[in-house]
Amino acid sequence: MRIFFAIFAFSVVVLVSILGFRGSLSERPPIEIFPDMERQSKYKAQSESRFFADGRTDRPVPPGVVHRQYDDPASSERLDDDHYNRGRDSNGDYAEGFPMVVSRAVMERGQDRYRIFCGSCHGGVGDGQGITGEYGMVGVPDFNTERLQDMPEGEWFEVISQGRGLMGAYKDKLNVDDRWAVIAYVRALQRARLGTEEDVPEDMRGELGL
Repeated sequence: MRIFFAIFAFSVVVLVSILGFRGSLSERPPIEIFPDMERQSKYKAQSESRFFADGRTDRPVPPGVVHRQYDDPASSERLDDDHYNRGRDSNGDYAEGFPMVVSRAVMERGQDRYRIFCGSCHGGVGDGQGITGEYGMVGVPDFNTERLQDMPEGEWFEVISQGRGLMGAYKDKLNVDDRWAVIAYVRALQRARLGTEEDVPEDMRGELGL
């Protein structure tokens, strides 16, 4: 035991002599393990640049860019609409249905956003067999289960907004209108998967070979 304490004390003395006391002043530059991370070539904001024709380092924002802290203008116009903004009804329960007309444009927007943000995990048809499954992602639900078929649209909205389980929140990536559009498209996927011949209008069945 005495030898252990002697070795421990010696180690502390050596460590302190090498690193010095915390808070002490030194005119010597610090040791930089990866100096390229600190002393990399870069422009500072509001500085000049000979690389760009206008001489500015700050570049204009490309068209269509959305700021991370983006506030949806449409949402701000409907702050008192809990169904639209929170997916809740007047009693605070999950709302049924949609707070807007589900038009063709809404469906096309939902399809576009779904393919970008959802399809990689949930699959192109909503069966939970997205490409991420090939890289170890597990537990992605199939939208065609009875539980998700019966889930109110308002609860879908909350899950997309806040996240649930392994799924992160998407409210910073999808504005309010886009979240509802994605839900409308998911409902279309469910209907297409579980639909029957009776769901197709008679005048259109010939186009499907029915």
